[in-house]
This record gives sequence, structure tokens and C-alpha cells, in this order.
Amino acid sequence: MSYLNFDKSELVNLEYSLGREMLRSNRAGSYSSTTIIACNTRKYHGMLVCPMEHLDGDKHVLLSTLDCTIIQGGSEFNLGIHKYQGDLYSPKGHKYVQDFKTGKVLQIFYRVGGVRLLRESLLVEKEQQHIIRYTVLEADKATRLKFTPFLAFRNVHQLSKANLHAQTRVKFIPNGVKSRLYDGYPYLHMQFSKEVEFVPTPDWYYDIEYLEEQRRGYDFKEDLFVPGYFEMPVRKGEAIYFSASTVGVNPNMLSRKFISELNKRVERISFRECLINSAQQFILKKDKRTEITAGFHWYSTSARSTFQSLPGLTLPADDRKTFKEVCDTMVSKMSKGLFPDMYPDDNLRYISVDASLWFIWALQRYCIQTGDCSLIWKAYKTAIKAIIKHYAEGTDHNIFMLENGLIYAGEPGKALTWMNSVVEGKPVTPRTGMAVEVNALWYNALLFSAELAEKAGELNVARRWKTLAEKSGKTFILTFWDDQKKYLADFVDGNYRDWSVRPNQVIATALPYTPLSAEMRKSIIEMVRRDLLTPRGLRTLPPNHPDYRGKYEGNAYNRDNAIHQGTVWPWLIEHFCEGYLNLYKRSGLSFIKGIVREFEATMSEHGVGTISEIYDGDPPNSPRGAISFAPSVAALLNVLDRIEQMESTNS
Repeated sequence: MSYLNFDKSELVNLEYSLGREMLRSNRAGSYSSTTIIACNTRKYHGMLVCPMEHLDGDKHVLLSTLDCTIIQGGSEFNLGIHKYQGDLYSPKGHKYVQDFKTGKVLQIFYRVGGVRLLRESLLVEKEQQHIIRYTVLEADKATRLKFTPFLAFRNVHQLSKANLHAQTRVKFIPNGVKSRLYDGYPYLHMQFSKEVEFVPTPDWYYDIEYLEEQRRGYDFKEDLFVPGYFEMPVRKGEAIYFSASTVGVNPNMLSRKFISELNKRVERISFRECLINSAQQFILKKDKRTEITAGFHWYSTSARSTFQSLPGLTLPADDRKTFKEVCDTMVSKMSKGLFPDMYPDDNLRYISVDASLWFIWALQRYCIQTGDCSLIWKAYKTAIKAIIKHYAEGTDHNIFMLENGLIYAGEPGKALTWMNSVVEGKPVTPRTGMAVEVNALWYNALLFSAELAEKAGELNVARRWKTLAEKSGKTFILTFWDDQKKYLADFVDGNYRDWSVRPNQVIATALPYTPLSAEMRKSIIEMVRRDLLTPRGLRTLPPNHPDYRGKYEGNAYNRDNAIHQGTVWPWLIEHFCEGYLNLYKRSGLSFIKGIVREFEATMSEHGVGTISEIYDGDPPNSPRGAISFAPSVAALLNVLDRIEQMESTNS
């Protein structure tokens, strides 16, 4: 039985259903995504969305959706749903939805009169193929099914418009047809498990609207091409398989392949298993590279998100192999001690001051959780040494170590920390100078690296790094701590100290090596709990701050101005919980378990079975941003692991 449940009576309520989205990836760059009633509300939604390395390296929507129509006694009942201008939904297939379930696969149950139809869909692992199984559970008289494909053939960030260049003819293949709207694309093969009649009726469907794009202030109208429709008779108890793929398949093997893929799936029967399932969606393996997609739908690979999430996405499942593959991929692209964000056009941008320090933190987590520290030093000592050398001596973007041992970073117009929102060429939260979490990570990196070097017998290296850490640790307290305020400045630049109450300081309480005393950590944790903690993570500013923005909504300008000015980020909860448990040990478990329980309610909202990127700062802390975000999922998995570890060892 699935852990995720939905209110059957509310499924026909568009306000309820359109805000709940499903996502499946194939671990090779493709994904399928829509709402729980199969109405696309984003330009990023699609039944088959595939990477096109030879075109632009980005993902492209090939098949937007497939409408199914039940035909009985001369009457047609279209189960599809599309939005048009004026809040017009046509057809209104949602009114036939009887139930929705998500166990091993996504299941939508439809009832039309005496017909009950089950639609089950899955994305084939590591292949560009989506298979749907339609099972006729009940049919009181002669019944036919009609299937209408809506084609896009465009980049996920763009929208399709009717044009004269589209190649509207199809080619017949076994039990189906193949179509390619534009040169350079692969053919989309649409095939069924039984013989089917295809009726060519080429036409454009104009001005289909995407509600979420409209809300976000983007272009939201699209024209989709329909080459025709498929039709076949069906009988009670019969199962029909439909395949959309970039290569032709043997129709006779579709049922076997569907069942084989189904057997690979894990039933999502708990919060943890949902998170584990979601974690696997971010792992991207192609050629000899293994990367982590930061989030769905619009993110690519981010160095910071990769290392923040890598331990949580792999180690709870004891997937050491993937952990090392990701590190190897990223290290191969390291330059001057920095890691890049990877964009679809292979344009690498080295714009993060903290990603390299999160890399060392990720190695530290691996060492702590597996006990295999020798592997870490042997595989990554060259990278660790390069990072410390470049940070100490200076690297790009004015990143360098001051004489006091702290790291300074920043240049005009650049936002190098994770608070990297830029509006009209200016950072919304300018943090040029010494950022608190960067220097906490730097101190931790120096001592952990010294620990590894010492164990490996490189004593001179270890002593040098310990000396640096001792200097930076003392200066850290003098620079960031205030005995009156009892918390840390967010960043310091010369004589200026930003005393905004932000969550970045909580990272310093959670790291294995910290210059903070227990009393300092307790004061910080209690202040963050009082001013920033919500049921969905930590706010980026308290509500009483003059720059606080409690809702993340509107166009890009409004959203970018709000994203680090009060918006809640779930990934930060890991460091709050870690810091809290470091202080209160087992006596703090009950409180931390309560925090985790708060997240269970969100598993049936926004991105179903996963954790969103951000939430509003104001109650009810509505989900926003990417529907599934790697650092968010990883954070909760790490907290769950810490709870289990403490309970099992009585520590």
C-alpha cells in the first residue's frame, strides 16, 4: 500500500489537483512530469522530455501529452484536459478521475458510465522511453479507445508555435507511427502492444496555456501539433501498452518490458522510502560522467548543490560507488581550486566561493559514515591540496585568505555565496567580504584535511594546516561574535558588520570542527529556533526585519528579491538539527523528530513524494520554486540517518 494518499473527493477540484505534480526521471537525463490529473501546467511538463546533446545539450519536450478517449455507443468521453484562455478547460477529463495512487508506478483510475479504466505509466530506466499501460477494469458493452498525441519538439525553456516548417507527415511502423517535426531531432516512435488504426488528421491546437508559467510572469501560451489519432477496440480485462520512444521497439515485447521495469521499482510505503526514491531521480549518468541534477524542472548541475546533497543522496543507501563517481566527475572539471556550475551548452562557470569547501565537507561526511578515510585521502588529496593552496594564496573572483587567516571573497556585481540572487546587475544580498558560513567551512576544511594528512603520514602538511586553522579560528570569534548580541554577524567587510539575523551562522554550529564554544552554539541555536525556524525549514530573515518578504510569488523581479529575504529553505534544516543534537544529544531527539514529522505533510503537495526547493516565509509556508530539489531531499535523509544512528548507539 502506498504511503502517499490523496482525497478522492477533491481530485475533480482543479485547485486541489493542479498544484500537485508528479516527476519521474530515467537516470540518463530524461524525465516525465505532469500534474496528478495529467493536465500540464508548466512548459517543463511533458510525457517524454529528453536531453539533446547534439542540438544544444539541453532537454527537449518531444511528446507533451497523450489524450485517451473512451468511445461507447457512438458517444465519446475524452479523458484529457488542457487549459485555454479565460480559465477554459477542454476537454474536461478530470471529472472522470475516480482515484489517483502512487506506489511503484503512477496510477489514475477513470470511470465513465459502465467503463472503468486504469492508466499506469513509467519511464524506462536509462532509456528514452515512456510506457503506459491501460487496463480496462470494467466495460458493460462494446468499447473503443482513441489516443491523440500532442507533439512539441522544442527546448524545455521555450514554447512551440504553429509554423510552416514542421514536418507534418508520419511514417508507419509496426503497431504505430513515427514522427519528427524538425530536422536534427530523433524520430518519436509511438507504438501499441496490439494492432491499431491510425487516422491522419494533422492540425495545430492553438493557445494551450500553462498556469504556472503565467503565475511566474513568463510567456505561457503554446501551439501543439497533433498528427492524427489512434483507435482500437478493447474488452473487459484487457491491458493495452503504449510506448513513446526515440527508437523503434518490438510491440510484442512491451508488456514484458513494462513488467520488468515495474519489478525494479520500490513501493513507497514510508517517508524515508519516498525520500530514497526521490534521491535517485537526481543522479544523472551519461557517457563516463556521473552528475547530480540540482532540481526539477529547470536546474542543471550546480557544484554547490552537488556537494551539499551528495552525502544524503548516496550514503543512506550505502551507494559509495555513485558518491565516488560524482566526485571524480567534478574533480576533473576543477580549476584554480574552484568547481563549476555546468550549463547545457557545456559552458562551465566558476562562480561559487563555498562549493570547494562543501566538497571537503562531503568527503568528511563520507569518512564519518563509512570509516574509510584512507580512500578519501588517496583519491582526493591532490584536489584537497589544490583547494587549500588556491584559497590561501588567492584565486578568481577576489577569493583569498587575509593575513588574519579568514577567507575574503567578492567583486562588483557578483554574488559568490549561496545567497546568489542578482537583480538588474546587483546582488540582492551583497555579501562581499568575509561570509560567516564560508569561514566556518574553511576552518572545518583545514582541520579535517590536517586529520587526513596526519593519518597518511604527511606530518608537515598537517602541521601547516593546523597552524592556519588555529589562526583562523581565533580570528573567527573576534570577527563574527558579539558578546552583547550573542550571535554571529552574517558577513564582515572592513569595519562593516552585517548583524541581520540569518541562518548561515547555524552551519558553524553543525560542523565537526567549529571554533565556537558550547555556550555560543547554544545561544545561536536558540535564536535561530525562535526567529527563523518554520515547519518547512529556516527562514532567510526574521519577519521583524525591514527587508523581510514573506511570500515568494509574482514575476522574476519580485521572486528574485524575495528568495533570500525571508523565503524558507529546507536544506538548512539539516544543519540546524545537527547543531541542536550536537548540543542536546539524546535529550534533543524528541524535538528533532517533531521537525521531521512536519515535513511528511508536504509529500503529497507540490512535488508529490519529494521535497520542494523553497517555501514561503509566511504561514502556511506554501511550497515554491522547483518541485523537487536535491539539497532539500538530502537534508531530510541526513537528519533521519542521524536520528537512527543516535537511537541505535545510545549516544
